[in-house]
Order: sequence, then C-alpha cells, then structure tokens
Amino acid sequence: MTAKITLVRAGALTTIQDAGRTGHAHLGVPRSGALDAPAMRLANRLLGNAGDAAVLETTLTGCALRPDRPVTVVVGGAPCAVTLDARPVAWGAPVRVPAGAVLDAGPAVHGVRSYVAVAGGIAVETVLGSRSTDLLSGLGPAPLRDGEVLPVGEAAPCPPMPPAAPWPAPPRELTLPVRLGPRADWFTPAALHTFTTATYRVSAHSNRIGLRTEGPCLARELSGELPSEGMVLGAVQVPPDGRPVVFLHDHPTTGGYPVIAVVAETSLAGAAQAAPGTPVRFTLQQGLSCGPDRARNHNRPV
Repeated sequence: MTAKITLVRAGALTTIQDAGRTGHAHLGVPRSGALDAPAMRLANRLLGNAGDAAVLETTLTGCALRPDRPVTVVVGGAPCAVTLDARPVAWGAPVRVPAGAVLDAGPAVHGVRSYVAVAGGIAVETVLGSRSTDLLSGLGPAPLRDGEVLPVGEAAPCPPMPPAAPWPAPPRELTLPVRLGPRADWFTPAALHTFTTATYRVSAHSNRIGLRTEGPCLARELSGELPSEGMVLGAVQVPPDGRPVVFLHDHPTTGGYPVIAVVAETSLAGAAQAAPGTPVRFTLQQGLSCGPDRARNHNRPV
C-alpha cells in the first residue's frame, strides 16, 4: 500500500503541479503546470521520480505535511528553512520523513515558489492528462487546504541523482530577453525604446496568470481595439494602463490587448521566482524581431 500525506499547514497558496496540459489551447484550456519547471524537474530527479511527476508548489509561505508511512521528500525552488518535527533538516536534498512526523517547508527566504516533491509523486487523478491545478479555468484539483489528504504514487525504480545538486538562486534583478511582435507596430517608437531600455519592477498583483509590472507606461500609436486573438506562454500584453504583463502558465488562451513582444519560455523560470519589487528589464534579442514592417498591413483596427 502506498503512502498518503496530510497537509498540516497548506500555506497562502499551495497547488499541485506537473508539466501541465499541452495541446488543448484551441479548446480554451491553458497549459498550467509548474511555473519554475527546472526546479520541479530537479526536485523530482533527486528522488528518482520522472521529471514531470506531480509536486506541491507553494507561494511565499511554504507548507507542512505529515505522511502516514515513511516517505522521502525534497524541498527546492525558493530557498526556505526546512524542519522535521521542529528540527532543522536539509533544503534542496532528499530527507527521509518517518510515518507521523511533520516536515515543514517554511516561508521563502528569497524568491516566491518552493517545490515539495515526494518519492513516487503526488498521485491525484489526472484531468486532460495532467494533475496540475489551473487557477484560471478551475481544472484540476482545487488549491490545497489545511487537513487535505493526498495519495502518493509508487516510488520509481530508477536511481535518484546524487544528493548534491546546483540550485539556481532566485533573481535579484530579472532580465527577460524578448522578440518584438506581433503587435509592436501598435506602439510609438518612443514606447518601443522605453520598453527595451527602462527598468520596471514586479508588481505585488502578479500571480500564476501573469507577472504584472510597475513602471513607465507604453504609449500606443494606434488607438483602436483588436478582436480577441490567440495568446502564447510568455506573451507580453499591454493593457490600457500601459504597463507590460508577462503571461505565465495559467494565462488565458485568447486576449484583445496588443502583444508588444514575447519572452522565450526558457527565460520564464526566473519570472516565477521574482518577488514583488524585483527590478525587471526587457532586452531585445537581435535577429528575433518580427518587427512592425512585417505586420503593418494587417495589424490596424477594422
């Protein structure tokens, strides 16, 4: 019989996440999945799990769990104090948790999201091929509450990684490489210059849907409205207040505000760990722009 874990303390926002739901955007279903995918994969591999096994993603305040059978756990992602029955244990390395003991992943010291992986993975039912919680559509398990009981899967037969592993530090300053488009020509040349040279800051209103920014407004050259069009992970949308929003994993699949640029998916893990107030810079990648001239004829409002 496999183990079950009880959430003794669910924290401010703890969700179940894996690699997410791919291939359903045409149905209006976001990808969801772990915002810091490299941290999820590393935590899993330290346990011998598949890299995309379901884990707990915490937000700022961590969580605490108690298994009914012995389990092995790794807490990674945002650094935090980890205790076992109030005694300090290792962060970022496997910890054996006896039956009935409480493992507590404390508040993030730096960064935003910690990942609590259990050998065997969190084995809740899948929805459209994923166990991920989707805060926008409501698919998958609801955000976890105190006292919730979760099943654990069978531990994988493959050997774990060596216990010492390099964990990237959460960013003190977030640099996001972008390519312009597809609606860059909706903005003035001065706005495009500001976008790629100014320093913004992460807003406290950021969430799993998008990283919101505070800073200079981007003025439009065109004042019309767009019909809703497809949105991709990493799209930088500019709402009427003129401040860029970077779409993260629970983003809507369509939207009507112009997208000034797109951030490469490989650069979004840092956005998952950028705490409110973190400086943000958007840097233009040479040769990756789909520039205004290419799209100007069909980007104007009708």
